[in-house]
Amino acid sequence: MGSITIETRIRAAIDVCFDAARDVSLHVQSAAFSRERLVAPGRLEGLLQLGDLVCFEGRHFGIRQRFCARITELDRPYRFVDEMVRGMFKSMRHIHAFEGTEGGTLMRDLVTWEAPFGWIADALFLERHMRWFVETKQKRLKELVERREKV
Repeated sequence: MGSITIETRIRAAIDVCFDAARDVSLHVQSAAFSRERLVAPGRLEGLLQLGDLVCFEGRHFGIRQRFCARITELDRPYRFVDEMVRGMFKSMRHIHAFEGTEGGTLMRDLVTWEAPFGWIADALFLERHMRWFVETKQKRLKELVERREKV
């Protein structure tokens, strides 16, 4: 089973960061580098809520893939969890945790998964790709939130 933890400090209040992470349009903007887009079925606009399904289609490893997850836990503004219901992995769970800090918020992403091709896929490329994807996406989300907060 693979696992990564990514921490991102954002100069914005915890509730602003929490809601930004649940905003599906901001997710699409922050993941634009992978050409990810929202697809049906699932929420296509607004903030993700407990029980919501959200589906994305994007290119990973040169292959167009569809990923659907359900929001299984939500405790605003501290934590929400999405779990894969459809996708290339055997399983995936993403914990989004938020902690208020002096000058902003610490956003912590803990992603665990079971690779489709076992530990060999993790060792060869999957963990590195997952780390790159989440770090790149969260860096972009940070930029979007901080820019919006300056207005």
